[in-house]
Order: sequence, then structure tokens, then C-alpha cells
Amino acid sequence: MSKFFARNLALLSLGVAFIASPAARAELPAHKFLPLTAALAVAQGAHDACVAQGYRVSVTIVGAEGQALVSLRGDGASPHTLENSQRKAYTSRTFRAPSGDIAQRVKDNPSLGLVHLSGVIAIAGALPIKAGEETIGAVGVSGAPGGDKDEACAKAGIDKIADQLK
Repeated sequence: MSKFFARNLALLSLGVAFIASPAARAELPAHKFLPLTAALAVAQGAHDACVAQGYRVSVTIVGAEGQALVSLRGDGASPHTLENSQRKAYTSRTFRAPSGDIAQRVKDNPSLGLVHLSGVIAIAGALPIKAGEETIGAVGVSGAPGGDKDEACAKAGIDKIADQLK
């Protein structure tokens, strides 16, 4: 048997042994995610709650990695509200907390530097979407006369899928 063949046979044997080992067969972790149908329901619910109060808003839903899943700019909403809703949602997802809590943290400790992170904005109006304890996304609303009102609309949107988040 040639040295080349013997060496390749030994490498092949090691590869087969690795593939057969329990570590190689370990399962990937299962993660919950926010399906598009649920994201659409949250966006529509948040938008409808604000419209019912006479607010012209934009709504953005981000997924677990902070990526935009749904963005909508309501009739008559100011142009900046779409970007603002996205940044609020991204902030809420990033920190797994209401964006208003982040705004308070920045107010209490301006040296934190959180507002210098790309895509982050310290303004109330977004809530994380959680399935159990796992943050699977966030909803951001912008355009109501105050972040507290934006946040109330975000909550109304999440309430539309509350039964799916247990």
C-alpha cells in the first residue's frame, strides 16, 4: 500500500469517526420566530388603534435579528415617521425592552452612549414582542402626539396575537 493511500485512508477513518460521534450529531437549538402573518396582524392592530384615536402613524415590525418584517406608513403620516418607527422597533428589539425604558436610561445616565449606536433611538413608542421569555421581534409606532400614545398603539397590536405568544 502506498504512503499516499495509507495517509488518505487514515484521514478518511478520522472523518468517519467524527461524523459518527455524538458531538457531530448534536441538534441545532430551536428558536421561536415571528411569522409574517403574525407581524402583519401586529402592524395592522397597532395602526388601527392609533387611527381610531385620530392619529396618523407609521408602524414597523422587526424580527429577532432586528430586520424589518413589515413597514407601513399610514395615510397622512408625516414622512419621518416611517424611519422613526423602524428605529424605535430596532431599539426595543436590541435591548429587549420598551424603547421608553431606553429613553429613561439615557436621561438618567447620558454618558451611556446608547444613542450613538447605529439605528438606535431613545424615544418611547416601541415594545418588544416576546414568546414566553424569548424576544422574537418588536413593534415601533411613530406619529401619535407623544411616545406614550405610540406605545399604547404598539401594545394594542401585540394584543392581537397575544394567544400565539404563550
